[in-house]
Amino acid sequence: MNLAVAAMAVFVGFGVMSMAGLGAATLFIPIFYYSGTPLPEAISTGLLLNVAALGVALPSHLQARTVNLRLGVSILLVAVVLAPLGASVSHNVNQDLLVGLFAGFLVISGGLMLWYRRPQQTWAAPKPIEIGAGIAVGSGVGFLAGLLGVGGGVFVLPVLHTLGIDAKTATGTTALVALASSISGFTARATLGSLDVIFAVVTAAAAAAGALVGSHFAVRRLSADALKRLVAVVLWVIAARMIWDLTS
Repeated sequence: MNLAVAAMAVFVGFGVMSMAGLGAATLFIPIFYYSGTPLPEAISTGLLLNVAALGVALPSHLQARTVNLRLGVSILLVAVVLAPLGASVSHNVNQDLLVGLFAGFLVISGGLMLWYRRPQQTWAAPKPIEIGAGIAVGSGVGFLAGLLGVGGGVFVLPVLHTLGIDAKTATGTTALVALASSISGFTARATLGSLDVIFAVVTAAAAAAGALVGSHFAVRRLSADALKRLVAVVLWVIAARMIWDLTS
């Protein structure tokens, strides 16, 4: 893939996805692979870009206090523990069926974000309930992420919205979980395939720059309703990519 074209695409893709608190590895890994990059290298590069982008985006959310640290840390700690369990049983289940069901879940979640209006309320659960919710969400996120081989953030975001957490806090908390998940995934896979150092450095810089712009825009400029609409579109794009992979 042409380096300049790749860097521009990564800048735009990660800029948009960072507004939703997500990395764009799930979109760019198949792009790199279909462009001729060996799959292990494509996966490692995609996860590295996630780390670069979310590592830059997260401070903007922390500064704006749009990260629920107690909930986010509870989710990611349990998710990291249970992801290997999901991976260990993945060979015993029908992956195409699971991916199809997950794509349907994302489509429905996107629709709820666009058309379902919860009563105006602020998430203010007591500490034990908040930790319990984090453990419950993290258990499902970790197991399913390991089972399907996708990042945990794409599970966390719609669930947090469903729980009634406001759009910006859900986005910031998801960024925390997705960063931890990407670091864990990159560490585990970095030794499975060598990286093209120049390509990785240039695209990582583009991902970080895009995420810096995108996260600042999401925190400072976008209204909660506009952010929910953006998140819905992002979830539909991810679902469309999964369905494309199943049918191609």
